[in-house]
Amino acid sequence: MCGFIALFSSSTPWHEDVLKKGSESMINRGPDDHGEWWSEDCVIGMAHRRLAIIDLNHNSSQPMVSINKRYIIVFNGEIYNYKDLRQELIGAGIKLRTKSDTEVILELFSLHGENCLKKLRGMFAFAIWDKVDECFFIARDPYGIKPLYVAKTSQGFMVASQVKALLKTGLVSKKPCPYGQGGYWLLGSVPEPYTWFRDISSVAAGHFVRISKFGIKEKKWHSLSDNWQDLEKFNHKVSIKKEVKALLHDSVKAHLVSDVPIGVFLSGGIDSASLLAIMKDLGVTKTTCITLKYSEFEGSSDDESIVATHVAKQYGYNHHIRVISKSEFERDLPYILSAMDQPSVDGINTWYASKCASELGIKVVLSGVGGDELFQGYRSFKVIPRLVKFWKIASKVPGVELSARFLSKRKAKVSNNPRWSLFPSLAKTVPGAWFLNRGVFAPEELEGLMGKNLANKFLKDFTPEAMILKMSGKLPKDPRLALSQIYSTCYMRNQLLRDSDWASMSHGIELRTPLVDLKLLTSLKSFIPSFYLYKNKALLSNAPNIPLDELITKRKKTGFSIPINAWIKEINPKLGESGISKGWAREVANKIYQDII
Repeated sequence: MCGFIALFSSSTPWHEDVLKKGSESMINRGPDDHGEWWSEDCVIGMAHRRLAIIDLNHNSSQPMVSINKRYIIVFNGEIYNYKDLRQELIGAGIKLRTKSDTEVILELFSLHGENCLKKLRGMFAFAIWDKVDECFFIARDPYGIKPLYVAKTSQGFMVASQVKALLKTGLVSKKPCPYGQGGYWLLGSVPEPYTWFRDISSVAAGHFVRISKFGIKEKKWHSLSDNWQDLEKFNHKVSIKKEVKALLHDSVKAHLVSDVPIGVFLSGGIDSASLLAIMKDLGVTKTTCITLKYSEFEGSSDDESIVATHVAKQYGYNHHIRVISKSEFERDLPYILSAMDQPSVDGINTWYASKCASELGIKVVLSGVGGDELFQGYRSFKVIPRLVKFWKIASKVPGVELSARFLSKRKAKVSNNPRWSLFPSLAKTVPGAWFLNRGVFAPEELEGLMGKNLANKFLKDFTPEAMILKMSGKLPKDPRLALSQIYSTCYMRNQLLRDSDWASMSHGIELRTPLVDLKLLTSLKSFIPSFYLYKNKALLSNAPNIPLDELITKRKKTGFSIPINAWIKEINPKLGESGISKGWAREVANKIYQDII
């Protein structure tokens, strides 16, 4: 797990400070080592910051040159099946020099080119320079767990692990992107492939890009959305339970590969508790569980420390409860916003859990991110399909839709939440209803948030459904499958995974997600249509040899929460707006914008 930046120019040499500035801005991502590589004419440059997790030897540092001297790689992520792939390379007569997963990617690419991507199991973003073809090959994993950005400059192209690293070079325009900024205000995160800035774009998940003197060409090598298409229900419950259990154990085992100790972010929920219990099944004898606690939640269902303590004790693991106060949050706020690579209304919880891991000397943690998206755990998996079905029928009754428009506009005015006025039109479709459920601001509020010109550009031909479909792709007819796809390709990719990256890496922590794993998803395809039959993610909670007890499985769902809105209101009463994190959304965007500009 690391951070990198790479430079490409067809003719004009780069100044060495450009690479240095971008690299130094990512020192927290890789505090263990760093390196640079330049072409003789300085038109190609690569820099890397290393967080050493696998093969701690300095020989595994980057940029790394291939055995045949043709290719140079910078890589961010982990390849969990690298040991098997390493043996495959050795069997092919390749004499490897390290025991790293970096060299495995490099030599696989040397042998198979772009086809090597389908062999990799893990989270990854990397750039490989081909000296012979004079071309960069950059690629990103199918889920989009690890970020990868490309910037266009007057001198050429830049590639990096962070948007801010590209801006720190001083050569990238800071002109705003209406689509990135509009998407943030509506959903609380910047939607890919856009960023906050016009000349910086995200490489799409499951895509690779070639950069050469002929320009830049992007190609899809895997579509995550295909995994929810054309699925048929499979109702053999015993078989499902057995298969899901085996596949979950396989994924957790794969995510445990490491040359340093691994901790666990343990909330009071099913996802992280199940991972911990499966670790016990796999023979893991020592680990440290980290739980956050807030005095504001004392005695309420939001206090996760009580249940987490029970789980850690049940499975015999060391447990650390980290208490977070409003005063600490106020002190840390500038550091949090500085670490936040792009504006987001989430991620604070992961930032603090990662801070705690760093204080304890832990470099790798497992997280339960992805459990709700895969096993249909959100309440909206029940509510939205029913709502859409009901409203499609009810709206056809004469006078009903007209009355609904009147009532929804009234509700919008009384509640000071303009999104209510969209109910009659959006509640007829799954993506529309999902937008109503997840949205932060309404389209009509954009002019006041981002200015008339930018808002008009964003709103031209805009509909919430079109925005979501652009991110998620074609949706299946089954509403639950459609929601699972939307959550995975919109909310999880653009918010949960991106927040997990910047929040953990700002403390030099590698965060792993066993429930966000392509092999797990593709292996479960035939069972996914029947997941709704298993209430409260029972397939997940029953996967450990000793299933989770009712204290966890019947606990009210709270999420990995933090009293952010209450704190913000106390720190700055002007930001105490109604709705989901509206005040926090303004604070984040304003502070990040001021810092960058």
